[in-house]
Amino acid sequence: MNLRFVEAFYWVASLRSVTRAAEKLFLTQSAMSSRVAALEEELGVLLLDRSDKRFKLTVAGTRFLTYAKRMLELQRQLKAEMGSGGPMEVSIRLGAIESVLHSWLIPWIEQLRKDNPALELELTMETTPVLLDQIRRGALDTVFAALPASAEGIRTQALAPMEMVFVGNSKLHRKRRYALADFAEMDILTFQRGSHPHVTLLDALRQAQVEPRRVHTISSISAMVQLVQGGFGIATLPRHAVQRLLAFPDLRALACDTELRPLPIHLSYREDPSTPVDSVVRSAMAFLELQSERTKVRAKT
Repeated sequence: MNLRFVEAFYWVASLRSVTRAAEKLFLTQSAMSSRVAALEEELGVLLLDRSDKRFKLTVAGTRFLTYAKRMLELQRQLKAEMGSGGPMEVSIRLGAIESVLHSWLIPWIEQLRKDNPALELELTMETTPVLLDQIRRGALDTVFAALPASAEGIRTQALAPMEMVFVGNSKLHRKRRYALADFAEMDILTFQRGSHPHVTLLDALRQAQVEPRRVHTISSISAMVQLVQGGFGIATLPRHAVQRLLAFPDLRALACDTELRPLPIHLSYREDPSTPVDSVVRSAMAFLELQSERTKVRAKT
């Protein structure tokens, strides 16, 4: 039995779409359909119910999906145990929001590469709604976003939330501590409309009963930082991101009598029996745990 045909069926069934499965495996839609048809001919049963426009597996297809997953898992295990002894190839299509990129994503990827020299990475930076849509469609394998992805075959792990702070230009914003009403008199920059930082900022202003002069919504941290550096206004950003943006020496976290709610971060990943996705997830969790321990040590000293 050709395992390429088994893999084709597995992804058609998992993503519930021949088109999305073809995109996942970098095949044409006709090639994907041919592989599934060849598998059906070899098994002597129909795996897909083609009598309806809605995607549906036959009874035989539902049963074979379990076997297909086992076969792909066994293939991966055999390659790991009976291979040449060289590093295993790890291919991952990764997506993340900019807050993660500017905080700890790059150091973690560098560590992942050290642990997996044969790593092949496809990296996408997008907003949370786009990332969640892409992992549901199978266009991404793993995403770091502000919301969890919910769909069949996708697992989610909540990570430590990111502390959010007001950030200004040290040459213009020199007070030791600000009230939220002080910020309301300035131009405030935050993430895109409807995002967690945008909504929590508006909630904080509403609860303090202050009306902001202007709130600008910007999806790019780099753009926000450059605007703050140029004196355009202040911004709400993750503290870790500010600490890593050493190229902008005038950035300063501004103490405020009102704390911003932390930005939740979720790791969502799609199960893949042919790829060690679990090892990538474990790597991210271990890296973040180590980072947290180092931060606690620095805080004590």
